[in-house]
Amino acid sequence: MPTLTLYDAVGAALTEEMRRDSSVIAFGEGIATKRHELVDEFGGLRIRNTPLAEGIIAGTAVGAAATGLRPVVDLLFAPFLCYAMDELVNSAGKLRYLSGGQFSFPLVTLAMTGAGWGVGAQHNHNVEAWFVHSPGLKVVMPSTPADAKALLKSAIRDDNPVLFFLDIGLLYQPGEVPADEQTLPLGRATVLREGHDVTLVSYGKTVQHCQQAAETLADHGIAAEVIDLRSLKPLDEAAILTSVGKTGRLVVVHEANRLCGIGAEIAALVAEQAFASLKAPIIRLGGPDAPVAASYPLEQASVPQASAIAAAAARLCAAQPA
Repeated sequence: MPTLTLYDAVGAALTEEMRRDSSVIAFGEGIATKRHELVDEFGGLRIRNTPLAEGIIAGTAVGAAATGLRPVVDLLFAPFLCYAMDELVNSAGKLRYLSGGQFSFPLVTLAMTGAGWGVGAQHNHNVEAWFVHSPGLKVVMPSTPADAKALLKSAIRDDNPVLFFLDIGLLYQPGEVPADEQTLPLGRATVLREGHDVTLVSYGKTVQHCQQAAETLADHGIAAEVIDLRSLKPLDEAAILTSVGKTGRLVVVHEANRLCGIGAEIAALVAEQAFASLKAPIIRLGGPDAPVAASYPLEQASVPQASAIAAAAARLCAAQPA
C-alpha cells in the first residue's frame, strides 16, 4: 500500500477526480504553483492561481457550480474564510433551497487550520463550528491521509457545498493510502479503538492525542473507545450514541475554542438522547477562548494533549493514572 502525506493525498484525490470528470476544476491562492503536476496534466484552464481575494474566489465558485461545473477552491488558511462568508454561507449554502432544488452547488472549499506552524492568530483559528451552524453546508476534517483522499473524492462528487478543513499539524505526516480509487461517505465516523469504560470522541490532530491517551489508560486497566468523527456535518450521531450506550462515559476533545464548539453539540446530543446511559458527567476538552499565539510552545499549549485527555477520562472512571 502506498505511503502518502495528507497533502499528497489531497493531490491524489484531485488528480483522480479531474481524470474521472471533466467538469471538475480547481483554482485559488497558489494552487497552480503548489500543485504544478496538475497544471502539467490538465492545463491552465482547469487549474489556475487567483489573486488574494477570497470573496471573489468563493463567488466565482458558486457561479461555476450553478452552471454545472464542480469547482474546488483553495483559500489557504481558515481565518481567510471570513472574507468569503457571504458567498459560502448566504449563497452557496442557501441557493439550492431558494431555487426549489432547480440548481445544485457542488463546490469544495479547502482551508488549512490548527496549530503546527506557529503562523499566529490571523492564520490559525479553528472556525469549523461556524460552518456546521450554517444551513446547506457540509463540513469535513480528516485526521489521516487515507481518509483525506477518500473523503475529498466524495466531497467533490457531492451536489452540496463542502468545507474541507486540512489540519496544519497533520499536513505532512505520512500514512498508508489504498492505491485504488476508494471513497468514504460523508457523515460516517470510525471507531479506531474499541473499549468499554469511556468514550473519547475527536477529530483532526486531537484524534492522535486520544489514541495516545487510550494507550496510557490501558496501562491502568481502563479500556477507552476512540472515535474519529471525520465529518462534522453530517454528524454520525448513531456512532456516538452507540458507544456511550456501551461505556456510559464521554470525553469530547477538539483543538477549537471550547466555548460553543462541536463538543458542546455532542454533549447536548448525548444528554438528550442517552442520559440514562451516563455513569458520570460529560467532559469537554478544547482550546481557550483566546487568540492563538505565534510562539510554538504557547501554540501547542492551547491544544488538548494526551496527558490531559487521559487524566480527564481517569477522573470519570475514578482511577487516576500515575
